Amino acid sequence: MEIDGLKPFYICQFIANNIKNLLISLIEDGEPIYEVKGYRVGLTRGKVDEQGNRTDFSNHSYGVAIDINENANGLYENCISFSESCILRKGGKWNPQKPTSLTKDSLTVRRFKEAGFLWGGEILGQQKDFMHFSLTGY
Repeated sequence: MEIDGLKPFYICQFIANNIKNLLISLIEDGEPIYEVKGYRVGLTRGKVDEQGNRTDFSNHSYGVAIDINENANGLYENCISFSESCILRKGGKWNPQKPTSLTKDSLTVRRFKEAGFLWGGEILGQQKDFMHFSLTGY
């Protein structure tokens, strides 16, 4: 997918127009969206094996998830609710005071949720994935 100002990325054709329209609308409304990642193969869901690796394919592996501004919206473990005990696993530190960090009140999160997407910052359990959006789950 190509959107002016963003590096091209791949996404499932069945949700591509929806994603594109949302992102263009948000950028036109001044949302600070500088990086989007979509399709990529990875075992980033499911149970953890003996080496600490996830054992199931993520929604990114099927092109049905995107990450926005990874450098400001990290993936955290040991994080039932966000605190200093959360462990940054991937991406950059999340700081809700920074405009590029996504929060439940940010326009980007609100619009994606209105369109039926789930936001990784609201994952129940041990992880918070502040960059992540998916229709089918986390």
